[in-house]
Amino acid sequence: MKRWLAAIPVYNEAKSVDGVLDEVVRYAPDVLAVDDGSTDGTSDLLDKRRDVTVLHHPKNRGYGAALQTAFQYAIDEGYEVIVTLDCDGQHQPKRIPRFVTACKHADIVSGSRYLKTYDGDSLPPPERLFINRTVTKRLNDTFHWNLTDAFCGFKAYRVSALEQLRITIDGYAMPLELWAQAAMLGLNILEIPVPLIYLDLARSFGGALDDGGVRLNHYNQVIDESILAMQARGYELPKPSAISGCGTECC
Repeated sequence: MKRWLAAIPVYNEAKSVDGVLDEVVRYAPDVLAVDDGSTDGTSDLLDKRRDVTVLHHPKNRGYGAALQTAFQYAIDEGYEVIVTLDCDGQHQPKRIPRFVTACKHADIVSGSRYLKTYDGDSLPPPERLFINRTVTKRLNDTFHWNLTDAFCGFKAYRVSALEQLRITIDGYAMPLELWAQAAMLGLNILEIPVPLIYLDLARSFGGALDDGGVRLNHYNQVIDESILAMQARGYELPKPSAISGCGTECC
């Protein structure tokens, strides 16, 4: 593996950012933090670090926008692989090297909290679990996949695959646009297990999206619109035989 990067979208994580980054730098040769317009002192904490590259959004733009900035940085700087993880402590940095290794065999390696049970796993909030299962089933039915977790943010990407994507969604629905594009581009997907850890049970998804029904409708609309956008680019939905494009590694 040539050069690779760990990238973390950060928004108002003053309580956890230093602890998380202290762990991430132990396992990654290069680390990028994208500060998405934090207002709680997170920006000042990031600017004090000398072991992490920091990019700032002047205003909060959203989770998807922060990842778009990270993706573009990886492309511009010539990295081969980028690993993304959250800054709230729900992803264990010690697992980063396994994602990098797995990315030798896939274009996108996605963590799954439902492939394996770990001691100490959290109980997921029922509404979030229902939405995740519903959206994951929709993706599997549409793209002939066998995903188990549509929304885990712990991922590794080949940068050559990212260069084929045209991500436009700035909010939390961005992974669904990414999945649609990845499927219709024929990218290889691999899931690997990660512990199920929920630390922020009251997280806001933004305005009306805090309502589960509204959020689920929005997610389905994003999938529909993403498929139409890809079809406008000349790509077709994958055939049932394409199920081999999505695999799992359960060990």
